[in-house]
Parts: sequence; structure tokens; C-alpha cells
Amino acid sequence: MATTTAPAGGSRNGAGPEWGGFEENIQGGGSAVIDMENMDDTSGSSFEDMGELHQRLREEEVDADAAAAEEEDGEFLGMKGFKGQLSRQVADQMWQAGKRQASRAFSLYANIDILRPYFDVEPAQVRSRLLESMIPIKMVNFPQKIAGELYGPLMLVFTLVAILLHGMKTSDTIIREGTLMGTAIGTCFGYWLGVSSFIYFLAYLCNAQITMLQMLALLGYGLFGHCIVLFITYNIHLHALFYLFWLLVGGLSTLRMVAVLVSRTVGPTQRLLLCGTLAALHMLFLLYLHFAYHKVVEGILDTLEGPNIPPMQRVPRDIPAAIPAARLPAIVFNATVKAVVVTVQSH
Repeated sequence: MATTTAPAGGSRNGAGPEWGGFEENIQGGGSAVIDMENMDDTSGSSFEDMGELHQRLREEEVDADAAAAEEEDGEFLGMKGFKGQLSRQVADQMWQAGKRQASRAFSLYANIDILRPYFDVEPAQVRSRLLESMIPIKMVNFPQKIAGELYGPLMLVFTLVAILLHGMKTSDTIIREGTLMGTAIGTCFGYWLGVSSFIYFLAYLCNAQITMLQMLALLGYGLFGHCIVLFITYNIHLHALFYLFWLLVGGLSTLRMVAVLVSRTVGPTQRLLLCGTLAALHMLFLLYLHFAYHKVVEGILDTLEGPNIPPMQRVPRDIPAAIPAARLPAIVFNATVKAVVVTVQSH
């Protein structure tokens, strides 16, 4: 038995050197040492990658929660927030549009240069045009030139207003509570603007080549004859003199305007309608200013303020000292009747 077991044990003890160290370590103390230097240094990178991934996921979750919260807030506000924003935008647009229109209107009316071409005229030119307004033209085959300025016509209208006030003061018209400047200004400017607009409308219907500005200038310079006639006849009260100046001076200024309109109108029917209307209105206006203007103004004043009634006058009555009682009522009645008759005659 000894001979058979000895080689087996000897064979384990006599094994190769790779098993010798291992057996010695087991037999010696039962401890094992692991060399960490031979381990791979990159073996822990997988843990770091997992931490970064986890952190990113947490951040994405936080962002998603914030976006969801914002969406919930927007949904909570709903149409209220949209309507508020829309109303603010509409209000801002309306304010800007109104501001632009107001600034445009202010710049239009405040800019004096717009009216400068209509009043930029020399006194010598106005004087020559006043003289030309009394001289009828003969050449009506081609359109005659019309002054495109308003300085002369406007000054003539104001002059006519002053002449009417002068005529009211020199006549027997009773002026109460100040002057009648408002009535005179309304009459003169009403005729100038109203008749100019009416004739311009007729000219448009008759296909006449004239503008509103030219019509205002033509009729305004045509008032020069009216100013001359009224200024003379208001100071010299003769009806024969008035009719003479009405035919000569007023007729010349009217013929001048008629000739200009004839040169700018085509067709005999159109010329007759347009020029006849202008001539009739212009000559009748002069008659109205001389004869009926004062009476019309007096009638207007009486209507607005009432008739100018003088105060009741006392009439002295002499009654004898000794009068019989039977005759006293008859005497008092006769005296009362006489007083009433005197009062009525004073009115």
C-alpha cells in the first residue's frame, strides 16, 4: 500500500513550478493579494456616463414641466389675454392714425405758403386790373385771360361793405344797438361767393372753360363798378343820376364779364343762358343795394328787436275853474279824445 500511494503524493509535490507558488500561499496563510496596477484605468467611465445621462434626463424633465406650466397658464388666461393684447394694438393704431391726420390738418391750415400765390400781387397790377374791369373786350374768338388772384376781389368786397355802412349812416335809417357791419358783410360776401358758385355750376353745365378761382376773380373785379355807383349816389341823392351811372358804369363792368364768358363758352344757346344769367344777377344786385337794402335791414331789425316806438307823450289839458257839474263829463271826454288823436298823429 505504501508503494502505491507514495508516487501519487510525490507527483503532486513534484508538480510544475506554476502550482508551487499557489500551494505555498494556500498553505502559508490563506491570504490573497490582487494587483490593482494591472487593472484598466477606463473601467469607471461607464459610471460617469450614466451619471451625466441621468442629469440630462432630470433637466429635460424640468424643462418639460416648465413648458407644460406655461401652456397651462396660457390656457388659463385663454381669450382674456388675447383680447387685451388685441385691444391694445387697435388702440395704438387708432391713436397713431388720429395723430397723423391731426398733424396733417394742422400743417395744411397753418401753412401760409398755400395761400401765398393767391395774394402775391403788386399794387400796380391791381390798379391795371381795376381799370380793365371797366373796359369790355372785343376779341371773343379765343379765350381771354382771367387773373388768378384773390387780393383785388377781396379788397373790393370789403370796400363795398364800407360803402354800405356809409350809406346807412347818411340816410334816414335808424341804427340801433351798434353798427350793421355783420349784415353788410353777410350781404356782400354772400353775393360774391354764392353767385360765383352758381355761375360756375352753370358754366360746368354749358361746358365753359373756367375754374372756380377764375370765376371768383372775375366777379370780384366786376364789383368795382358797383362801388363807384353806390359811393356817388349815396352822397348825391338823385335818382336820375343813379340810373345814369347804373347804365354806364354798372353796364360796362357787366359787359366786361359777359365778354370774357362768351370767349370761354362754345355754342349760342350756352352763351345766352350763361351770360344772360350773370348780367341779370349783377345789374339787379346793384338796384337792390341802392333801393331795397336799407328797407330790408330796417324790416329785419323791427322783426328781431321790435318797432322803435317813442314813449307816450303827455298832452296838457286846460280845464276851467268853474264848470257846471252837468257839463264836466262831456268836457273830460272831449279832452281825452283830443289827446288820443294827438298821440296817434305823433306816431
